[in-house]
Amino acid sequence: MPSHDTPPEVVAFGEAMTMFVAEHLGELSEVEHFQRRIAGADTNVAIGLARLGFHVGWLSRVGDDSFGHYIRRTLEAEGLDCRHLINDPDHPTGLVFKARAAHGADPHVEYWRHGSAASRLSPSDATAVDVGAWRHLHATGIPPALSASCRELSFHMLDKAREAGASISFDPNLRPSLWRSEAEMASTLNAMAAKADWVLPGLAEGQRLTGLETAHDIAGFYLERGVKAVIIKLGPEGSYYRGVLGGQEESFTIAGIPVPTVVDTVGAGDGFAVGVISALLDGRAPREALRRGNLIGAEAVQVRGDMEGLPHRDHLASLEASSDTSKGQ
Repeated sequence: MPSHDTPPEVVAFGEAMTMFVAEHLGELSEVEHFQRRIAGADTNVAIGLARLGFHVGWLSRVGDDSFGHYIRRTLEAEGLDCRHLINDPDHPTGLVFKARAAHGADPHVEYWRHGSAASRLSPSDATAVDVGAWRHLHATGIPPALSASCRELSFHMLDKAREAGASISFDPNLRPSLWRSEAEMASTLNAMAAKADWVLPGLAEGQRLTGLETAHDIAGFYLERGVKAVIIKLGPEGSYYRGVLGGQEESFTIAGIPVPTVVDTVGAGDGFAVGVISALLDGRAPREALRRGNLIGAEAVQVRGDMEGLPHRDHLASLEASSDTSKGQ
């Protein structure tokens, strides 16, 4: 595990919530027993990268309450550097309740996050961050949807990463219900994407944000705005890449990895992001990065929980070795 005596090399920010997952199938109104977990697309990616050996810092706010203390303990146990996780005595930790769904269907989820501590994040919370140590920043479209001050922080973090020369990944992670309008969501997230190096939308997200239909055209939309590479999630069909490397444009599709049983689809996109980002930070070629993204995404859907399927480095090595062996047969 990396030493936390030094500032983190990879940074993520956003809202972590305490999640209660139904133990049995059925409507949430009928469920009596829940298991406690943590939830948040940003933390899923942060945890996934930490499990692969990166020194990951987490910037956020939690309430100075039992749920906030639980989140801090959980993230630190996963290896995250929480020096920039602020305890807010005046606002609560956000909560989320998740139903159990059968046959791999998307589960029903209900949020209790209005007025949460994380929604009070602002650029002033990042004043003590040592940006000179940054190697990579991961951002999503969730924080800017939470509040005006979170939106200011989002652009502040992207600008600071640019100034530091760090690479930036951006996953739109659309949450339309949190935005005042579709137009505001699209304009804000496209502006954030334009500041990133690697943009990772799902196909439907890309269509919604750009008004374009094909993966090729969606990628072109962002490449024209200065992005280096666009990696589009295609679900079970795999993923699509279009980018510029060494002055040459390249595009290709990597087929998805079949899974015997889909248990829980939540967190699959975050697992894919972990695979792609970690591989690119490892110096792997884009094709290898997409294969790793597909591989971890496939692992994520085979277990119950948002981040339970994210592998540690030794398990990833065995997964990649097995994948290479099966391709050779």
